[in-house]
Amino acid sequence: MNLIYPPGATPLDPNEIDGLIPNIRLQSELNAREEDNIIRCRRWAISPRNRRLRNDLLSAAGLKLLHRKMFNEVWRWAGSFRLTEKNIGVLAYQITPQLHNLCEDVKTQFAHRSYPLDECAVRFHHRLTLIHPFPNGNGRHARLACDLLLWFNGAEEFTWGRINLTEASTIRRAYIDSLRLADDGDISLLLRFARS
Repeated sequence: MNLIYPPGATPLDPNEIDGLIPNIRLQSELNAREEDNIIRCRRWAISPRNRRLRNDLLSAAGLKLLHRKMFNEVWRWAGSFRLTEKNIGVLAYQITPQLHNLCEDVKTQFAHRSYPLDECAVRFHHRLTLIHPFPNGNGRHARLACDLLLWFNGAEEFTWGRINLTEASTIRRAYIDSLRLADDGDISLLLRFARS
């Protein structure tokens, strides 16, 4: 399968593409299967019976579980950290300690009310995308993790421009631009975009 990537997306290497679960032949099928998988994951994640993710979201294990549930019907490596270097993200061997630091930082920010909830969630989202722990799906994973962080703390989830951010569009470009500005320490645009 020849995958077409929107601007700012992380290309997969051939071994990662080989992790595609059989019976998906077209990119349109892949996109539809991923979307269905994510919808089922979202229902599972917010289910009142699901205490596991609510208790473990701010941990490497919880973030891996979320990714696995988001993509387990599409990719064999769903929920596994990447082993390759990408056009974005920390070096592969730094993923686990960087995620640990991120999760501990967010727990501390919550405990000390260092930032308003929306700002804390946006900072979490930005750092998670910057670490880029998985071969693919990092943006979708970070947005859902961020939304769940808000949901589990009694707040409304973000709207993220109210559009599918996996396809090339001016809104996706605005999202990528807001992430790049956050890379330079200014999260104001990302904070506005999240609620747009």
